[in-house]
Amino acid sequence: MDIKTGENKFYIGDNEVETEAEVHYVPTGLSRIIVDHTHVAQKLRGQGVGEALVKRVIEFAREEKLMIVPLCPFAKKQFQVHPEYQDVLAK
Repeated sequence: MDIKTGENKFYIGDNEVETEAEVHYVPTGLSRIIVDHTHVAQKLRGQGVGEALVKRVIEFAREEKLMIVPLCPFAKKQFQVHPEYQDVLAK
């Protein structure tokens, strides 16, 4: 699965405007990002694409020493089922 980096997003697809799947974030302050949207096209659902995108934004947060505020319901659920993501969860 080829996850690409776009402006404030990680995505799958040929270009960052018309993505097949994406996780979008908004920088807030110097040390936090808000994950506000995750989308996976119907043809890719059930294949772990959404989970892979959330994992990628978590890796990015760790690399950049950022904390995540998960407002997107899907991302929020991933934090609940993956205790190993708690180190980047904004309190």
